[in-house]
Amino acid sequence: MSDDYKKVLRQGSDPLVFFKYPGSEEGPGYARGHIMAAALASALNDGEVVVLGANGMIPMAGARLAQLTHAPNLTLIAGASGGVNTLVEPLVPSSGDYANLVAEAVLPFQDVLSLQMGGRTDVFFVGGIQIDRQGNCNLAWSGSPKIKVRGPGSAGLPWAARSRRILLYSTTHTRSVFVPQVDFVSLRGWDESRTAGERGLPHLLVTSLGVFDFESGAMRVQSLHPGVTPDEVSANTGFDLIWPEGEPPITPEPSDVQMRLMREFDSDGLLSVVV
Repeated sequence: MSDDYKKVLRQGSDPLVFFKYPGSEEGPGYARGHIMAAALASALNDGEVVVLGANGMIPMAGARLAQLTHAPNLTLIAGASGGVNTLVEPLVPSSGDYANLVAEAVLPFQDVLSLQMGGRTDVFFVGGIQIDRQGNCNLAWSGSPKIKVRGPGSAGLPWAARSRRILLYSTTHTRSVFVPQVDFVSLRGWDESRTAGERGLPHLLVTSLGVFDFESGAMRVQSLHPGVTPDEVSANTGFDLIWPEGEPPITPEPSDVQMRLMREFDSDGLLSVVV
């Protein structure tokens, strides 16, 4: 860890994770992490049951932001720990963090899987080491014929397909992540046999560069984050995107209320350094 990052630890904090970077409390503006969390929050509806995987800091922030604004009856299940409506104050890097046990309830992992397999969840957040134009997601391995990157494995993604909607996210938008075809399908995306309204389809993707949805089973640009250009997105995407006519819309900046809430539950400033 750089000397620029002086640990300011709370009692009980994990010294390898929790720190405050210089200026995290008084710094002006917002970071890409805040934009991503706000974009994911806007995609959630009141009353939905939301599940996220282990590496779910930004989705957790988005779900908590939704609960504190337009979706107070949204239920968040931190999949790796089983925490239901965790306190999320301060925000932690993983849904498997022990801090998520401070919650309204804690479910055994087999009960979380049962909810998913039974089709009783509305939204599942999915990240991956590879994502392609149809929204297929790979969390297992990449590299052919020799494996170059090994991921954690498909984990709960096969059961995620029983959720009503899949929301994809990635803090890294590069050609190594956004590939023409994934090397392994951990979560199935769109294809000719799938129809709109079917369970388990990717509906939205939020990355460090923009927000994307799907048209006729192919990834489409919905908006670009402030300061991001179309050339930058094209140069960092390994396939052709569907573009809107004219200039692409700009992703809305987080409102003052949203920023205040995120700074309150992210007192360690993790959203400012994650992207």
